[in-house]
This record gives sequence, structure tokens and C-alpha cells, in this order.
Amino acid sequence: MDRTRLYRDGVLVRENFPIDDVSECVAEPGAVVWFDLCAPTAADLAKISEELGLHELAVEDALHDRQRPKLDTYDSHLFITVYAARLVEGRIELTELSVFVTENALVTVRDGAGFDIEGVLRRWDANAAMARYGVAYLLHGLLDHIVDGYFEVLQPLDDRIEELEDELFDGVDGDLRVRHRQTFELRKTLVQFRRLAMPMREVVGTLLRRGPETVDPVLIPYYQDVYDHILRAAEWTDSLRELVGNIREAHQNQQGFKLNEIMKKVTSWAAIIAVPTLITGFYGQNVPYPGSGEPVGFWVSTALIVTGTALLYRAFRRRDWL
Repeated sequence: MDRTRLYRDGVLVRENFPIDDVSECVAEPGAVVWFDLCAPTAADLAKISEELGLHELAVEDALHDRQRPKLDTYDSHLFITVYAARLVEGRIELTELSVFVTENALVTVRDGAGFDIEGVLRRWDANAAMARYGVAYLLHGLLDHIVDGYFEVLQPLDDRIEELEDELFDGVDGDLRVRHRQTFELRKTLVQFRRLAMPMREVVGTLLRRGPETVDPVLIPYYQDVYDHILRAAEWTDSLRELVGNIREAHQNQQGFKLNEIMKKVTSWAAIIAVPTLITGFYGQNVPYPGSGEPVGFWVSTALIVTGTALLYRAFRRRDWL
């Protein structure tokens, strides 16, 4: 459902009115309008574009998904593309939001209902007195809610990586193929998440650099706080991706160590088996030699086999090869 709000002099005076009334509300002195469109059609955006004077390129970007997070500046408004994220069964679900920012209107365009727009409204209402700063405050609440959602995605991923580390070093038995697949999927998820977290830093950084032109000086610390949160999310993402890489390397090293242990045991037993093979082969020659055809030859060969294998077994055990 499309949502609308009208603030007059920082006070919420009207809510959930028809979008057709937006042009009248925007014309009111001291009025700030917000309205949200969920999966709008080209005709819906064309109508809004005419009423607010939106640039055709910005409208085109809002209609086409998979845009890069960015901030574009036009004569009468700003156009921002951001992504909200949530973790569902170990996978990141993204909701693309296109945001039009004019002097007295904030327009959010969502490509689906996956974004918690009610959470944004609660954030605005929690500090309603700040609404007197107009569109800049509404934009801050929206961006802050999106960035806070990034931490809700990263924390479960961090917990899962810690579980993989514990399984790795605690010697928990399991299918190595499953572990390799899990680490691969985690790394893929983190790479995907980094692609949207890093550009968000540029978006908020650009808003801060524009200064009073876009953001009231009173709100600068609030935007700076959002910027710091984005930096934390980006750094956290990089550290988790590095940890996943380390886990994969540790898995491979463990496999190499296990292979070396197996090879040492196989080599040790092959050397032990070679002793009786050598001695029996010697005593099995078809030529006369001392003890040939006599009981003493049997006992000498048996003694040599037992002594040789015992000495080799003891030597390999000492070196922890068996």
C-alpha cells in the first residue's frame, strides 16, 4: 500500500491521503511531504514526475532495477539509490529503494514489499520534534534505518563463521564437502553485501560534503553517525571475508596434514613389510648357501624377520609415524 504523510512546520498534520493530493500539499507554505510507492508503474512515476519536476533520467533509473548505490544531483532534486538488506535462511534478500529528495518532498520508491517501511515511520515518530528540520531529517531516518539493518545481517554471519572456526579447531567430525560449500557460500554472501555497503559510504559522504546546501548544520552530527556506522559495517564485512578465507585455507591445510599422516603410515608399513620380503626372498634362492635345506636356515631367517620388523616398528613409533 502506498503511504503518504504531510508535515506542516514540523508537525504531522495528515497521513495516508491520496497521492493525487500531493501537488496541493507541496504548494502549502511550510509543508513537507513524504510519500512511498511500492512497485509503481511507469505511469505512476510519470505523474509524480510532472508534479515535482523530476528529471527523466532519474525516473528511468527508478523504473529499472539493479542500479548501483549512488547519489545523482539534478537542478531541482537529488536522486539516491540504496539497498536495504535482510538475512533469510542464510541468504541476503535485497530491496532496492530509489529516493527523490526535493526542497520540501521526499519520495521513496521500492521494488517490493520486503522493506520494513513501518520501521522507518517508528524511527521518525520516536523523535517527532526533529521533524522541524524537514526533508533532511526524514532522509536521515530512512538512511539510518537501512544502515542499522546491515548490522542485523552481519551479526548472524559472524556467529556462523565462529561456529565454523570452532568445528575446525575442535575436531568436530563432518562432511568436508559440506563445510567447503558453506564457506564458499558465506564468502559469496559477504562479497555481495560489500558491493552495496561500500557505495553507501559514498552516498552519505556526498551528503555531508554538500553541507548546508542539503543538510541543516544541526543534523550534521546525525549524518556523521550514519557515516560512521557504514564504515563499521564495511570494515566488519572485510574482516569477515578475510576470516572466511582463512577458514578455507585452514581446511586445505588440514587436508594436507592428514594426507601427510596417511603417507607416513603407508610408507612405514611398506618399509616393515619389505624386511620379511627381502629375507624370505634371499632364503628362497635356488642356489646353495649356508643353512640351505637345514632347520637352522629357517630359524635364522625367522629371527631376522622378527628382529628387523620390530626394530623398524620401534623406530617409526618413536618418530610418531605409526
